[in-house]
Formats: sequence, C-alpha cells, structure tokens
Amino acid sequence: MFDQNELERYGYRQELSRQLRFRDLLAYGLVYMVPIAPMAIFGSVYAGSGGMVALAYTIGVVALVFTAFSYAQMVRAFPMSGSVYNYAGRGIRPPVGFLAGWVILLDYVLVPGLLYLVASVAMHATVPSVPVWAWLLGFVAVNTIVNSVGIRMTAVATRVMLVGELIVLAVFLAVAGWAVASRKGRFSWEAFYSPDTFTWSIVAGAVSIAVLSFLGFDGISMLAEEAKGGARQIGRAMAAVLVLAGVLFIAQTWLAAMLVPDAGALLADGDPNGTAFYDAAAVAGGSWLATLCAVATAIAWGLPNSMVAQVATSRLLYAMARDRQLPAFLAKVSVRRNVPINATLLTGVVSLALGLYMAGRSNGITLLSSLINFGAMVAFLVLHVSVVVHYLIRSRSRNWWAHLVMPAAGFGILAYVVVNANIAAQRLGLAWLALGLIVLAGLYLSGRRPVLSGLAPVEPQQQRDVERV
Repeated sequence: MFDQNELERYGYRQELSRQLRFRDLLAYGLVYMVPIAPMAIFGSVYAGSGGMVALAYTIGVVALVFTAFSYAQMVRAFPMSGSVYNYAGRGIRPPVGFLAGWVILLDYVLVPGLLYLVASVAMHATVPSVPVWAWLLGFVAVNTIVNSVGIRMTAVATRVMLVGELIVLAVFLAVAGWAVASRKGRFSWEAFYSPDTFTWSIVAGAVSIAVLSFLGFDGISMLAEEAKGGARQIGRAMAAVLVLAGVLFIAQTWLAAMLVPDAGALLADGDPNGTAFYDAAAVAGGSWLATLCAVATAIAWGLPNSMVAQVATSRLLYAMARDRQLPAFLAKVSVRRNVPINATLLTGVVSLALGLYMAGRSNGITLLSSLINFGAMVAFLVLHVSVVVHYLIRSRSRNWWAHLVMPAAGFGILAYVVVNANIAAQRLGLAWLALGLIVLAGLYLSGRRPVLSGLAPVEPQQQRDVERV
C-alpha cells in the first residue's frame, strides 16, 4: 500500500489523482507500445537485419528486460513522476538528472509528433480526399480533449482501443498461420538466424530501429504518482508489458517474414513505401487483410498510442517544471481534473506543429524515428548508471546481482546498439545533448542551478518554491 506521505518526504504534495490499477497500467503500456507496431516498420527492420527480423525483436526484448529491471529498482527508491530525469538527478546528481531529462525530452516530445504524422500519412493514403494536415488536427484535438478530462478517461479510452488492436492482431496471426501451414509461404527459421547475412553489427543496427516498437513500457514509470499500490505495481506492470509485447512482436514478424512475396527485392531495395508487412498480409489472406492491418495500424498510432504518449510527455514536463528546471506554468495542475493541464495542452500544440513541419519533409518520418530511438537509448544508459551509483556506491548495497550485474549487462547491450545506430541520429542526438549543456550552463549563470528537494533537508525558501508551483 502506498504511503500518502511518501511524496512529502521529497518536498512535494500529492496533486495528481491515484486511480490507476495494475490492469490500467498494463493497458497503458501495451497501448503505448502498440501490439501491432511492427506492422508499420517491418520492412525497415527486415532489410536492416538481413531478413532476421524476429532475431532483432528477440534481442530487443532481452536488452530491455535489463532496462525494465533497472527501472523497477529506481522507481522503488524514488516513486514519483519524471522517470529517468528523477532517477539520475536523485541517484547521481541534479545536473546529471537535468541532462538525462533533456535527452529523454528528445524522445518524449518527438514521439507524439511522429505518431500523429505516421497515422495521418497512412490515413491520407487510404482516404486521399482528406489532407494530411486535417488528419493531424483531428488526431491531436481528440487526444488532447480526452487527456484533459482526466487520467480515468484516458485509461478507459485506451482499454477500448487496445481490445480493437488485439482483435486485428489475432485475425492476422490466425490467417497468416493458416497460410504458412497451407504452404502459401515458406516455413523457415531464417527470421531468427540466416547464416548468409548474419553479422552482429547488422543485427544491432536493426535493433536500433526495432527499439521504436518497444518504447512505451518505460512510460509507465511516468505514472508513479497516479498508480495505486506504488512502486511495486509500476515495476510489475513494466515487466509484464515488455514480455507480453515482445512475444506478440516476434510472432507477427516471424509469420510475416515467411510470407514476404519478394524477399530478395526487400533486402536489396528496402521498404521506402512502408508496405512490406501489408504485402505479406495480402499473400496470407488477400487485399482485405492487408487493408485491415494498414487501417488498424494508422488508427492505433494516431489515437491510443499518441494519446498515452501525450500523457507521458506532459508528466515529464510537469516533473521538471515543479523543480524549476522548466517554466513554472507547466507545473499547473487542474484542481478539478487532477491533470497537469498546461503541460498537456503544450504537448498537443508542439505535436501538431512538429507533425505539420515534418509532413513537408521527404525524410520527416525517418529523421524523427532515428532521433527518438537515439534519445531513448541514451536515457536508458544513464538509467543503468543511476542504479549502480545510487545503490552500490551511495547506499553500500551488496546485492551485486540486482545493483551491478543486471544494470551492467543492460548498459553493455544498449551501448553496442547506440554505437551501431544511424549516423545522422548520432550527430543530431549529440547536437541536442550539446544544446542541453548550454542550457544547463545558462541555468547556473542565472542562479537557477538544478536542485531537487528531498536530497537534503528542505530549506524554507525551497519549500516555498515547491508549494508555489
């Protein structure tokens, strides 16, 4: 049971509404990850992995299991909103927390814009009479209204839409499984291992793309102040979501890989139109199945997925703002709805502007995807370091397995993936980090150096600042 005084120990008040149960967290995480997410990027992962698309997702699950374990450790230590921003700031030092929050902003702020853009482009292709900008505006408006009403409304809406996604996935798995059994496709284990194309660098590069499908399980940690049961529920939900989604990702990509109509062309030319999965679905069941998968993917990315992404982004902005590391107006909580209303509205506006801008670029979706993945993986690296510093060094823990071996293994796997990530993403990501260093320097020069309450006795002025925001 959560101690109502827990947040007060860190100098905060309980302002958000604790209404989310385990099943709500599970639904939130699954919707954020999107059970049918691989359908949208299947071709890119297939080509990037030399056909070993299922292996890329398998390695992704293994790598992020370590990350989920580190999240579970840190949310027990600091059960509050803010995710890696709080864990690094409190587990290492506040300036490191600011930089971690800055890096993960690259992920959280860009994710809703990417989701809205992908969905709007797909729906425009399905209904050409409605322009991309109109779909963007519609998706943003619906999600912002739902999220502004309250977290309970968001939970209900996402559960309903999750059921729809799972039904579509079940239909595909059944039809595709029957097609492979009927020899419409070629049964093979090459999606897991192909001796002709296998190299670790190729697979790691593909994993850096596939990670996009897994982003979302970490978003559950943003709801630490809105979950019943506290840290234990958050950790359980993150682990369950990651494993369940991983199994679904591997199953659907393995079946699709056996049904690809022209594997050689896909490996040689890639999937510039993003239709490789739907082409495989057409082989399995005909055009109706391809259309069903395409429309379901577009709606899933445009409504439930972007809805929960907006929730996570607003909570990060709220957490940083109440610590005076972002403008104070973002820390305003609606008294009636118990949601960070200004952060929610700003996220919607930024997502709309970003989606409209990137819609005019030929490489908009690719660029956003690469930047999001890079930001997320760098933040995960900092998370693993936070576990070691907080528990092993500061708290003198002797639980070597939980506080050294597990985070070190997760760090090593992700570091290898980051090194083999897209070069453009590396450059832009490092440029974003450099900008964060400049902002941090500006905070110090203006006398607003990062300070987190609860690390030391709260001074009267700090307490007034916390109460004011």
